[in-house]
Amino acid sequence: MAYTAYNPVPIPTAEELKARIPGWGADLNPLDRPSVPKLQFDPERTGAHWDFPDRQEETYPRERSIEHKMLTPVFGTAVPLKGVSGAMRRLAYKRYSEARAAHWLILLAADRVDAFGAHVTSLATVRPDNPVTETGVLSEFRVGGLSSRARSRRADVNHQWIDPILVGAPWILAGGAVFAGVRALVRRRR
Repeated sequence: MAYTAYNPVPIPTAEELKARIPGWGADLNPLDRPSVPKLQFDPERTGAHWDFPDRQEETYPRERSIEHKMLTPVFGTAVPLKGVSGAMRRLAYKRYSEARAAHWLILLAADRVDAFGAHVTSLATVRPDNPVTETGVLSEFRVGGLSSRARSRRADVNHQWIDPILVGAPWILAGGAVFAGVRALVRRRR
């Protein structure tokens, strides 16, 4: 029945719902709730021997938002900041609030700088990155990638024109730099 101001069906009582729906109202009584003991402060129950936990040692300066007075007692140290991208991240945290777009744009740019550095480092290894296989370009031709994009409502269709530029341009520029360097060496030897 559609909703009207006059509702002929009375709202069922808690007892009627308990009788009709198995398990309904299991948490109505606070004594039956599993979370109730956690909601009451009882130091002997938790085993905590401190009001504020011991602080993790800060082996090198960590970045933190300017909104926060101090670092949390425990923090992650998985990837220490390094190089140009680290300097960019430090600037974002030191100067801009997390509420500002500049903070996040600098962090995004730092990620791109870090990725570019990883690509350049990869070129100096025995097995450099292979952009053709790692980006899945070959599957576009084998599995019907182009036809899946036509007449489709896929979200990535809007930016597909720029993907080859963003993925391929760094490799083309790096290849051009290597070619120019080899060419300069050959000319110098002559």
